[in-house]
This record gives sequence, structure tokens and C-alpha cells, in this order.
Amino acid sequence: MTKIITYNVNGIRAAINKGLIDWLKAANPDILCLQETKARPEQVDLSEFEKLGYTSYWENAEKKGYSGVAIFTKYTPKNVVNGCGIEKYDAEGRVIRVDFKDFSVISLYLPSGTSGEERQDFKYEFLDDFYDYISELKKTIPNLIISGDYNICHKEIDIHNPVSNANSSGFLPPEREWVTKFLSSGFVDSFRHLNKEPDNYSWWTYRFNARNRNLGWRIDYNMVSEPLQEKISRVAILKDAHHSDHCPVLLEVNELSL
Repeated sequence: MTKIITYNVNGIRAAINKGLIDWLKAANPDILCLQETKARPEQVDLSEFEKLGYTSYWENAEKKGYSGVAIFTKYTPKNVVNGCGIEKYDAEGRVIRVDFKDFSVISLYLPSGTSGEERQDFKYEFLDDFYDYISELKKTIPNLIISGDYNICHKEIDIHNPVSNANSSGFLPPEREWVTKFLSSGFVDSFRHLNKEPDNYSWWTYRFNARNRNLGWRIDYNMVSEPLQEKISRVAILKDAHHSDHCPVLLEVNELSL
């Protein structure tokens, strides 16, 4: 069994100060995909992660203190690929991939469109180009797990108030349609594969006491390519982890060769 956790930490240094290391020791994933690291590895004391058996691989944004993804793994990958090969996205540190014996894991941080029309358009461009990138990648790597912050709620069950958020970035019809198209292209939303219940969210605004009231959005996913679907054994949203405005999302998969 391989345990994978995705977590938008909203700044890894801030998360460490809030107890991330102790949480990681207890959670003990084999692979940890992080988003919004907001730091370069040389700015982080990695010794505590190394004591727990992790080696880390990072993709940083050119702009300091912005975006960034990383993968911490207890197993040595046979290959690591930084970025998706498209400069305007790779400059923002949004994609990193590690390849193992018979599967690959991507840590993904999809753009937000909440700051205005220009960034929303950038988000749509990313969605189209990322779809094409993954469609090509699947031809050579059919066993893919794409873990990260997608910044999109797929269905009404995935957001606390679908009516009032109908025109909000992250729940716009074209965004939701993209998730449907992405899944139809050969992927499984692993959480929904095993859990159909409402009120399961992975992000809450810091305003309005939203987290305590569970007024959230499910925007963090472990997407699994269809050949791995029957190997999904457990999923969970780890809402008791409080190092970020997001919480970790867990996936356990059987019979993967590392």
C-alpha cells in the first residue's frame, strides 16, 4: 500500500512554525505533494524532514515568496521532471513530477482567478494547455496520480453554498466543465470514488469563522488515471490538520511498484 497526501501549506515556513513536522511524523505518508511552498529549499531547514526519511524535490517560482510546488518522498524516484515545458507556467512554479517503477506522481498548483479578469484568463489558458500536456503524457505514462490544489469545485456537493458562489472564480461553469472533461479523458476523482457524502471540504476562507462553521470548498484533489482506479483503497480529508487555510487530502493505493 502506498500512502499519498496532497497539501497546500500556504507557505511551508509558516506551516512548520505551526507544527507541520510533528503532524507529518504522525501522518507518515510515503509521498507528500505540497503546493504554495512560497520558499526555496535553501530557505527551509530540511533536516527534520530528512530525519523522517524524506528526500524533497522542488519547483520554484521566479518571483520570491510566491507559489511553488514540491514532492517529499521516502522512495527514490527513477526520474524527476520540473515543470510542464511551458515557460509562462513554469515561471510560476506550478508543476513537478516524480516517476517511479510503474507510476508517476505530479504535484500541481493550478492558478487562481480570484484577483481579476486577467488572472482568470490565465487560468483558462493553463487549463487548456495542461489538459493537452496530460493527454500526451498519458501515452507514455498511463499510471498517473495528479495531486494538488486545482482551485476548482467540481459539483454543487463540493461547495458550501453553490447558489451564492455561482459567479465566483473556482465555481464558474467553464471551470467545472473542464473538470468534467478532464475526468472523462481517463481520470478518477479518488475522493468521490469512495466517498459520496456532502460537507467534505479542503479549503476555508480565513473570514467569517468559516472553518469552524465548515463553510468550505473542496478544491484539493488526488486525481488517479483509470488504470489505477481499482487499486484505490482509502481516501480521507484530514480536516484536523491546521497549518494552512487548506487541509491535507489523503489517498492510499494498493499494489504499486516503487
